[in-house]
Amino acid sequence: MTGSLILIVEDEPEIAEILEGYFAREGFRVICARDGTTGLAHHQTLRPDLVVLDIKLPGKDGFEVLAAIRRSGETPVIMVTALAEDLDKLQALRIGADDYVVKPFNPREVVARARAVLRRTMGQTGKSLLRVGLLTVDPEAHRATLDSDGAPVSLDLTPTEFRILSHMARAPGRAFSRADLVDACLPEGAALDRTVDSHVSNLRRKLAAAGAGDMLTGVRGFGYRLDVSHGR
Repeated sequence: MTGSLILIVEDEPEIAEILEGYFAREGFRVICARDGTTGLAHHQTLRPDLVVLDIKLPGKDGFEVLAAIRRSGETPVIMVTALAEDLDKLQALRIGADDYVVKPFNPREVVARARAVLRRTMGQTGKSLLRVGLLTVDPEAHRATLDSDGAPVSLDLTPTEFRILSHMARAPGRAFSRADLVDACLPEGAALDRTVDSHVSNLRRKLAAAGAGDMLTGVRGFGYRLDVSHGR
């Protein structure tokens, strides 16, 4: 864990400097960004081990940055904000935050929370692989396969189909609303229920063709569920 790279995305210089100092004293490597766009660029090029992410940022806000990080992989994210409302906390956790702290905070607590998240995520063997029945999703390699008679069959998915499948594979059996899938998986400008339905329909067809049957099912009047019982 010592030497892990921490990306701090925070637009208040004093807070960023304090966090940077505390993480550095604990043996972490640290990179800082003052806005969401720069933070995403650092995430893409540097692949940090953990992101400390403010919600209120110039340009892209923390929710947008978190959603983009989740579309590209499983980097742990701790959200930091001055907003203590439950709605904001639930929104962050729903999109995929690993933890959440509210300003004003003790920087030692943020470092301790980061250590706890890193222990949990770095200690998992094959943590990047998501398995649902005979389906395996590798978010880092951007590859999904289905075990057919002992031989893996690769699924030919579009980027959006893969994001939807990856997002749902993180919580098999959970019913995802169309709004959930829009927030977490669809790029800006594509936030329409019928667009979600179109992508899911194509994804269901490809899963069925590969032998997964009705693994991806509809939930009447709500959204969709990835059912592990149909992937065996």
